[in-house]
Amino acid sequence: MQFPKIPHYIYLNNLIKISAGWLIEKCNLKGFSIGGASIYNKQALVIINHNNATSQDIINLAKRIRNIVGNKFNIWLEPEVRFIQYDGECCGIKVIS
Repeated sequence: MQFPKIPHYIYLNNLIKISAGWLIEKCNLKGFSIGGASIYNKQALVIINHNNATSQDIINLAKRIRNIVGNKFNIWLEPEVRFIQYDGECCGIKVIS
């Protein structure tokens, strides 16, 4: 195993759930910003609006997080938040992929 200390637990049908916060933190992304959106420097799972972030800033930051974590660990994060566009809800994975 390349990263034996990844916090994880087993759930439904022996699937493994991994800590997204740990992955983001190990990529040294706390405090990382795009436009007015940042990853909170005290909690890697929190994106904050520190300077009038646009929705595109937040989407771009989420894309960057997903790509950096995916490239390092080959684990592709899926958003838990719902994405709503002018015409209704859309697939968050498509938005940040």
